Amino acid sequence: MRVGVLTGGGDCPGLNAVIRAVVRKGVPGYGYEFVGFRDGWRGVLEGDTKPLDVSAVRGLLPRGGTILGSSRTNPFALDDGLARIRGTLTDLGVDALIAIGGEDTLGVAATLHEDGVQVVGVPKTIDNDLSGTDYTFGFDTAVNIATEAIDRLHTTAESHHRALIVEVMGRHAGWIALHAGMAGGANAILIPEVRFDIDQVCEWVESRFRLDYAPIIVVSEGAMPEEGDEVLMSGETDAFGHARLGGIGDWLGKEIERRTGKEARTTVLGHVQRGGTPTARDRWLATRFGLHAIDAVAAGNWGVMTALRGTDIVTVPLAEATKELKLVDPALYAEAAIFFG
Repeated sequence: MRVGVLTGGGDCPGLNAVIRAVVRKGVPGYGYEFVGFRDGWRGVLEGDTKPLDVSAVRGLLPRGGTILGSSRTNPFALDDGLARIRGTLTDLGVDALIAIGGEDTLGVAATLHEDGVQVVGVPKTIDNDLSGTDYTFGFDTAVNIATEAIDRLHTTAESHHRALIVEVMGRHAGWIALHAGMAGGANAILIPEVRFDIDQVCEWVESRFRLDYAPIIVVSEGAMPEEGDEVLMSGETDAFGHARLGGIGDWLGKEIERRTGKEARTTVLGHVQRGGTPTARDRWLATRFGLHAIDAVAAGNWGVMTALRGTDIVTVPLAEATKELKLVDPALYAEAAIFFG
């Protein structure tokens, strides 16, 4: 059997560990041949490939990013997208696909499965917002990077008696903000799932200053005030129709300065959360996902995604995993609120 592998969407620590696990088990264990598609679904549309054998995946475990490249290409935005994918797979003799990605990449995979393409998915996103799995690889690395940044900002905030805002990624899910904010001892955490009261935030800031400490506020890029819409960096959208979020941190800093008279500065962590060496936990999870993905291929278990449930790796239907985002439960958020201010 010849198996195609692709990584789509935003890059993420642990992608290379999945590729490595798939090939390291698939070649000697099942006798499969592998071909890597460059830059996600673009590579499948255009037949742009690179060979994947055991030697090609050596040394990948600690390496961030993806050796296959990635993109946010949506093949169904093209009239002939499905026909081109089928043509590529036929021309290259590819019998099955392993698609590694988030909701968009796996959403395409789910649609292809419905049309008869033999495909298995692996969940990837630093946002941890995919349904069907307790955690996605990449999330732990992003949280650790954000937590270290918050730790460092505490000292400079108190040296200059400033309020510091840390804007983290997550789109419409607040998992990174909640985990990193709690781990870093933030004085307020603002997430998309719960609209925030700017007056309450300013009260937390002033309360912190009254205790002769400088406040740290962690805000997810998709967080919104009680009144008003999400703050957009631009009106641009990607190939899947997602708006480019950002700017809430700067807006929040200006509002805090205007309402409290205290100096405020914003740090936007941005893509630094995606880069660099994956944590041990992400290497472990990505490797287990890869091993179980190739087992699903061998079993002919198509249209599924590997998932973590407790400590077990299971498979769940792609349709289930992509039908809705996994958001932070407001009750879980309320547990953290006791530390605010």
